[in-house]
Amino acid sequence: MVKISEFQTKDVVNVANGKKLGNIGDIDINLATGQIESIIILGTGKVFGLFGRADETIIPWNHIVKVGTDVILVRLHEDEQ
Repeated sequence: MVKISEFQTKDVVNVANGKKLGNIGDIDINLATGQIESIIILGTGKVFGLFGRADETIIPWNHIVKVGTDVILVRLHEDEQ
C-alpha cells in the first residue's frame, strides 16, 4: 500500500520519450468505487516558477506502466502531453 503523500513525491517519467513530466499535484478518485481515475501533473511556473502556471497534464490511470520506489512510469504520446 502507498500513502498519497508518498505517491506525490515520486517523479513521473514518460517511457515513450524518457521525459520527466514533473510530480503529482493532485489525484482524481472515483468516489463510488474508491479507485484512482487519473493523476494530475501541475504545470511549472512560466518564468522561474513565477507569473502563473503552464497547463496541467492529466494522465489516466490506464496509462501508468509501473509505480516504482522513486518514479512513476507512464506512457503518453506527444499529442497527449
